Amino acid sequence: MISPWSGIPILLFILYYGIYWFVGDFGAGVLVDFLEGTIFEENINPWVSKLIASLLPWQVFQELLVGEFGVITLGVRYAVALILPIVTTFFLAFSVLEDTGYLPRLSLLIDRIFKAIGLTGRAVIPMVLGLGCDTMATLVTRTLPTRRERIIATLLLALAIPCSAQLGVILALFEGNPVGLWIWLGVIACVFLFVGFLASKVMPGEKLSFYMEIPPLRLPKTSNVLIKTYNRVHWYFREIFPLFILASVFIWLGQITGLFDFIVKGLEYPIRLLGLPDKAAVGFLFGFFRRDYGAAGFFDMKKMGLLAGNQLVVASVTLTLFVPCVAQFLMNIKERGMRIGLGLSLFVLLFSFGTGYLVNFVMTALRVRL
Repeated sequence: MISPWSGIPILLFILYYGIYWFVGDFGAGVLVDFLEGTIFEENINPWVSKLIASLLPWQVFQELLVGEFGVITLGVRYAVALILPIVTTFFLAFSVLEDTGYLPRLSLLIDRIFKAIGLTGRAVIPMVLGLGCDTMATLVTRTLPTRRERIIATLLLALAIPCSAQLGVILALFEGNPVGLWIWLGVIACVFLFVGFLASKVMPGEKLSFYMEIPPLRLPKTSNVLIKTYNRVHWYFREIFPLFILASVFIWLGQITGLFDFIVKGLEYPIRLLGLPDKAAVGFLFGFFRRDYGAAGFFDMKKMGLLAGNQLVVASVTLTLFVPCVAQFLMNIKERGMRIGLGLSLFVLLFSFGTGYLVNFVMTALRVRL
């Protein structure tokens, strides 16, 4: 598992069956379709909308609870029907890998690649945790031994590591479109390596050696896996669910004050340069509140036929690279300081739109049609 000849095929196997199939197809496909379609759209939302309309005669408060961006119809639905099943399946897969003793072997396998981008195998753990929650992973970068490594890791987490909820929704966006998924994955991987390599050159420092004790491989213990999964999902949902409700309230306030429309209007021009419809600007604004919020907005646009083919690739690439959510943005400032935190966010914002524009330009020039 440490040798590239055996380790890389095993890693690809785990990525396909553990992430793409289990989290993407089962979590973001089967479970989300059932919870969102059958439970919410067919039963809960219509019933709650009628109930609120009968109890509250004021249209403005109806919009707050059951409008297009309502607390129940959007906030609760996204949190419970979209994000919860995706996060649960990811943390279940992560707990299995952790309990088998595979992660230390992955650290040694990736160490050589990471040294080219100014990191060592120690950074594998924050990066893998970033696939669960980038905010938590940014906090874990404290374990890296040098300031240089911590800054590079924070930059890559903010730029090119999607959290599990966003990743799951993006996998759902590309359901039935494997070519688009591979293009998205290739672009993100290239960005990760390219930006990491440049950052390692801009921030010179000594190359550190990496040593790690390798525990024996073992079969995962069911009780350990379930307890770890429950604790992580409980923490994630306890922290994130209120943010979904607050995001819905902020969007409602932004709508009634006109601020929301003003910001969306300002985003429409760069969005058009990416070849996307104006409505996609809402998804990017959502993405700042929560990364998965923006991806879920694109998921709704896909179902309505507003995003398809090449646009899905461009939108997904740009959103994945887009500025981190509010929680991670604040964590970056807390961990790296105001100057570096704001500088990283500005770089990520400009780089994300630049990459999205380049992807759209290349696909158009090559006449790629998905």
